[in-house]
Amino acid sequence: MTSKATIGLTNPKSPSNVGAVMRASGCYQVDSVFYDGGRYAFAKKFHTDTQNALLNIPLVETNRLLDVVPDGAKVVCIDLVEGAVALPDFEHPENAYYIFGPEDGTIEQEVIDNADSVVYIPTIGCMNLAATVNVVLYDRLAKSENRIGGDELIRESRDTNNTAKVTVSGL
Repeated sequence: MTSKATIGLTNPKSPSNVGAVMRASGCYQVDSVFYDGGRYAFAKKFHTDTQNALLNIPLVETNRLLDVVPDGAKVVCIDLVEGAVALPDFEHPENAYYIFGPEDGTIEQEVIDNADSVVYIPTIGCMNLAATVNVVLYDRLAKSENRIGGDELIRESRDTNNTAKVTVSGL
């Protein structure tokens, strides 16, 4: 089975957060991003996706996040919800549809009730949406058996102004 990750955003508040989510989606190879609610559609004229992830990852508006669950995906809600599993203890499914709550609210109870898992990040206070997406996707990568890495990846991924290397001196 090929590992797949899809993201659902519950009524995202700001275009800067959605842009940062799209950038994270590109970095962590997310297949598509869905969002509901009217706030982002109103504000999306502001371009904040500095890596142009929209060229490769669909960002799709939907009326209901549960209507667009990818085939075979496990629904994983990420929110500060009582009874949720702490992220360090969570085992990510191969095919996951991560639904994130908004910064100024929570995921609807109907969505939580239909989730396969509900997960929270154990922090003091809440994180912003984009930071939460980055932490969850990094945790997925860190726990994956199919991690990629090495100098070739670094050379392909870094900014053109970065040519720094680790050198061993004085050892």
